[in-house]
Amino acid sequence: MMNNRIAILGLGYVGLPLAIAFGEKYQVIGFDTNKKRINELKNGNDSTLEVNNHDLKNVTNLRFTCNSDDIKNCSIFIISVPTPIDKNKEPNFDPLISSSQIVGKNLTKDDIVIFESTVYPGATEEVCVPILESYSGLIFNKDFYCGYSPERINPGDKERSLTSIKKITSGSTPQVADFVDDLYSEIIVAGTHKVTSIKVAEAAKVIENTQRDLNIALINEFALIFDKLDIDTEEVLVAAGTKWNFLPFSPGLVGGHCLGVDPYYLTYKALEVGYDPEVILAGRRLNDNMGIHIAGKVTKLMSNKRINIVDSNVLIMGFAFKENCTDIRNTRVIDIVRELEEHRCNVDVYDPWVDSSDVSNEYGIKMIEYPLKAKYQAIILAVSHKEFYDIGINEIRKYGDKEHLIFDVKYIFTKEETDGRL
Repeated sequence: MMNNRIAILGLGYVGLPLAIAFGEKYQVIGFDTNKKRINELKNGNDSTLEVNNHDLKNVTNLRFTCNSDDIKNCSIFIISVPTPIDKNKEPNFDPLISSSQIVGKNLTKDDIVIFESTVYPGATEEVCVPILESYSGLIFNKDFYCGYSPERINPGDKERSLTSIKKITSGSTPQVADFVDDLYSEIIVAGTHKVTSIKVAEAAKVIENTQRDLNIALINEFALIFDKLDIDTEEVLVAAGTKWNFLPFSPGLVGGHCLGVDPYYLTYKALEVGYDPEVILAGRRLNDNMGIHIAGKVTKLMSNKRINIVDSNVLIMGFAFKENCTDIRNTRVIDIVRELEEHRCNVDVYDPWVDSSDVSNEYGIKMIEYPLKAKYQAIILAVSHKEFYDIGINEIRKYGDKEHLIFDVKYIFTKEETDGRL
């Protein structure tokens, strides 16, 4: 086993920090099929803002490539590609399959393949291993081995970096599990937690995000009920939070590549083995409909203020799936946009964090730039970027028409400062 040269496939929010960390100790080749991404990394720039550009430029043992031939001399392959869902909300394994094919073509005897992508329990050995065997001509657990160490990156979180988050590790044999655990222990300051099987590690990861998704769904349902009771949700949550064991969750949009996706991987597998999941899917349905609910609340407030909805100008502040982050994958802000467009509103979107060309390509929306020039009948604070706190409510009010309203999805400002909240 090995020259211990590491190839990392997928250089996004997960793979790049991993490549930087391992590059401090090993020879690392970072591979991605996106040529634009490879070129920016070679130039020392990270558009995800997850890695400090100074660190990126000063890791001497790391090089980037989009040529799969460049990884043939590696003995450890770490796959950290996205695992999205399709239009039917079922797992889309295309990136994982493609990466497994690339690795399979480059596998040699005694190599180890470690997966970090979130999947359902069993997927590594059921989906990926057969591809690795087929493309390499090698036999699993005889000629090559696998590990699974699920990513725990929180995009935009500068306090909880890769090395400061405890890492779950596993391997396809006890010896490989020890090797994988030792490998990650070299870069994870917070320590590792080795489990007995790849399936256990896969299950642990997928329930982390499913649990959080359900907790937020519960709070969202509280908000829907309190809205009908004319009770301020935030005040209720603050009051309930004075008890030591009340969990601090807030209502809002649940998107992104984890919470809005991973539960569907678990429910897909559950249905496959004959169990009909009720609670998980109920939470997903509720969270998936929050954008429509927000748009409905805004139009109702506009009607109450006698503001014409048709042909009104609406500003949405924030488009990323979460605060202080460039990631627009599966953002549920798009649901607010589409619903308001159904009401024939003219919708502008402003977000200082996201790449406007990415938004245009992915969602067909043309972002507006700061300073904002139009006058709006409604302004929706959809994402709590730090810039919006800094702008302040008084400045934001200046973007409003003579008759306008501000709806605060994320409790950026107080109840008294805005006209409506979740």
